[in-house]
Amino acid sequence: MAILKVAQMGHPVLRTRAQAIDRRDIKSPKIQRLIDDMIETMHEYHGIGLAAPQVHEGLRLFLAVVEEGDERETVLRPLAVVNPDIKISGETVEDWEGCLSVANIRGRVPRSRDVRLRGFDRHGEPIDVKLRDYPARVVQHEYDHLDGVLFLDRMTSMETLTFLDEYGKYWARDRED
Repeated sequence: MAILKVAQMGHPVLRTRAQAIDRRDIKSPKIQRLIDDMIETMHEYHGIGLAAPQVHEGLRLFLAVVEEGDERETVLRPLAVVNPDIKISGETVEDWEGCLSVANIRGRVPRSRDVRLRGFDRHGEPIDVKLRDYPARVVQHEYDHLDGVLFLDRMTSMETLTFLDEYGKYWARDRED
């Protein structure tokens, strides 16, 4: 496995619509290696999601960290989603987001509270899950990358745009309230 270079805002790959992956290719060594490398890269940079365009691959593939388990034991694991489709519903809520491709910047972004995510997992098996709140936000953020959209494009006001250090000093306590 390898840690991949993360594309930064301004690179054209982040503004280009990604191409679908043929379902027959999902299990190929190339795609499996890409998924493994993306997982390692996401962990290295302490991300909770990562889309293929962020590592210079124009493919409809993203990772999102999801919780599994019960009240006694919860495990966080990266879920690879190939050729995802999302349907948004419910109310819109605004919350803080950041991005590995927009390093050290945070801003408040309106997103749907609920999503239904469909696609294929890394084994080519169908995924069909409903997500709410933070997991729904992560999926919407990563899905946007597949269409060449950055979280900055979704902000309705630039007043909350802040560097990570300033976010920690002045804004992070808002999340705790």
